[in-house]
Amino acid sequence: MIVQYITAALARARFEEIEDEEPWYGEIPELQGVWASGRTEEECRSRLAEALDGWLLVRLRCGLAILPVGGIRLDPAECMDAGASG
Repeated sequence: MIVQYITAALARARFEEIEDEEPWYGEIPELQGVWASGRTEEECRSRLAEALDGWLLVRLRCGLAILPVGGIRLDPAECMDAGASG
């Protein structure tokens, strides 16, 4: 389920060129604080995926709510239970 969530979130990412040392900026608008920049669009996309991973880990470890994306919901309690049993 986590892979589907990440895939859905990255599919909603927006990228734009900006005036900066790292001219590519990307964000996932539904997920406040999930953004990245890079020298190329691909580097920005990769960094955005890393930022999303980190955002999810913090929220899961802290038991914080995770906003649904693309109709996909993650329940922190269920995700932690699945990790503990594996």
